[in-house]
Amino acid sequence: MIQSTQFALREGEIHLGIGHPEESLLAKDVLRQAAAHRFAQEDAAFLQYGADFGDDFFRLELAKFLSNHYGFAVDASSLYITNGISQALDFVCRYLSQRGDTIFVEEPSYFLALHIFADYDLTIIPVTIDADGLITDNLETLIKKHKPKLLYTIPIHQNPSGVSLSEKRREKLVELAQTYDFLILADEVYHLLNYEGHAPKAMAAYIDSKQVISLGSFSKILAPGLRLGWLGADPSLLAKLALSGMVQSGGGLNPFSSGLVRSALELGLQDNHLSYVKDVYSQRLEAMYDALKPLNLKFHKPKGGYFFWLELPEGMDANLLLDAAIKQGVSFQPGPKFSSQEKLSHFIRLCFSYYDTDLLKEGVKRLHTAMNTM
Repeated sequence: MIQSTQFALREGEIHLGIGHPEESLLAKDVLRQAAAHRFAQEDAAFLQYGADFGDDFFRLELAKFLSNHYGFAVDASSLYITNGISQALDFVCRYLSQRGDTIFVEEPSYFLALHIFADYDLTIIPVTIDADGLITDNLETLIKKHKPKLLYTIPIHQNPSGVSLSEKRREKLVELAQTYDFLILADEVYHLLNYEGHAPKAMAAYIDSKQVISLGSFSKILAPGLRLGWLGADPSLLAKLALSGMVQSGGGLNPFSSGLVRSALELGLQDNHLSYVKDVYSQRLEAMYDALKPLNLKFHKPKGGYFFWLELPEGMDANLLLDAAIKQGVSFQPGPKFSSQEKLSHFIRLCFSYYDTDLLKEGVKRLHTAMNTM
């Protein structure tokens, strides 16, 4: 059995629940070239304790990279370097909220983020989504009732549903946050993985409101093992995070990885790798879509990201289907995992990032066989 923190893979099984890049897509050659470049420089500061907000040279390069891909100017002073999005969420909960505060989360939502919020005893209130993302029409009524401190959204190619928040709703959400003084935590990890059409304006465009924190990561576009990401927010919010005793004692977060990725950005290696993985993921998305069409299930075709979110036939339970699927040599993530209320038992999440097109098609074929045994 192959196992990591987030999954266990049985011998011969096709695990369509794995939300990771495939090993062949991890940027080993990119990082080898980047490391050679960084170690060839006279400056060895990336091997030293780092700055509280992150290495300034890296932040400048990251700001250039994001400005190019977001289509608007990103100021390096608004960026705070993190050990990925999970650590950023942990920091926000620790320093910008108190135990018992209310956080709104999408229903469904990324299940491991729900665990982080539970770690800090936040009161989780679900808000519904549709094909245009988080529904803002009735949100004001919920806000007045529950008075949230935070709202967590995955605004593009959402995990697990694959939907994206429309620009109109983004603007309405920011307006509500300004009126009722809550922070929007926008997990934009999939923003750079858009395969069709134009992506909506990143929530990072709204950080001047002082109500938006945009979270990004190199986990999906370079390598998860780097544990390197960023938090974009108004500098007044970043200053509160920099007061962390852990950051001050440790000397900033991830200066070594920052040094390597700085070279990858400077040399254009990250841009090249991003184009490559987008092409691969786009092909895999289409392969899974074609394989799923004959199953006669309700689902939204994503335009990016990693995931398909499938509604099962009436009366079919996701957890019971999982038992049947495992017997056929295939696995997936059941819907209740993504519910803050342990609901959504008639949904499942499939991921197309981890396998090539042939294995994706075989996995869906095995799933279809399992469904026919129910």
